[in-house]
Amino acid sequence: MTVKIYRINKKLPIPHAMTGGSAGIDLAASIEEPVIINPGDYRLIPAGIVIGLPRGYEAQIRPRSGLALNSGITVLNSPGTIDSDYRGEVGVILINHGKKPFKVEGGMRIAQLVFSRVEKVEPVEVMSMEELQDTERGGGGFGHTGV
Repeated sequence: MTVKIYRINKKLPIPHAMTGGSAGIDLAASIEEPVIINPGDYRLIPAGIVIGLPRGYEAQIRPRSGLALNSGITVLNSPGTIDSDYRGEVGVILINHGKKPFKVEGGMRIAQLVFSRVEKVEPVEVMSMEELQDTERGGGGFGHTGV
């Protein structure tokens, strides 16, 4: 599958996978001055690109594991969804769950973008719970298995 990418920030390389087995492409911070994110705070960081997804696909903004492990930095609305009809600049909402201020610098890889097919659904209302297929699990959730 090909995805058209327009670079707003021509200083940054076009996002690409870092290895042949990478699930996503890396997004970089498109900022002129460093941005400090204090513990507990979050900031919208522009990625400097606009993408043209085909209908029936989405792009998911996901955290980078190294930033999460080493600094407590993650994507606040993870995964953030970019719809196929969105044509604005991609932005990443980073949050600092760490103990120290974190400095985002221009060009720093801050998140990854993973592409996925989306199935369209047509919600159909039913008039009783009996019309839903029963399952072994039923309404059990949030730790119902004990683990």
